[in-house]
Amino acid sequence: MKTFGSVKEAFDWWVKNLYPNLTPEMKKGKAVQAMQDYIYERGISEKRMKEILIEYGHFEIETIVRYKP
Repeated sequence: MKTFGSVKEAFDWWVKNLYPNLTPEMKKGKAVQAMQDYIYERGISEKRMKEILIEYGHFEIETIVRYKP
């Protein structure tokens, strides 16, 4: 199991490690558009990154906010 500090960090890892191994059919549409938007810095929202990670990978995403006075 691999843990990431942010959604952006996980997405970067997905682009470099999992995206190249997707089937040609899976590389069409949303996955390729998201990858290109990220690589070419066209802008991709954290919400969209989460959707891609869940749809094209085995990711569990939790948000933890802690306030310690």
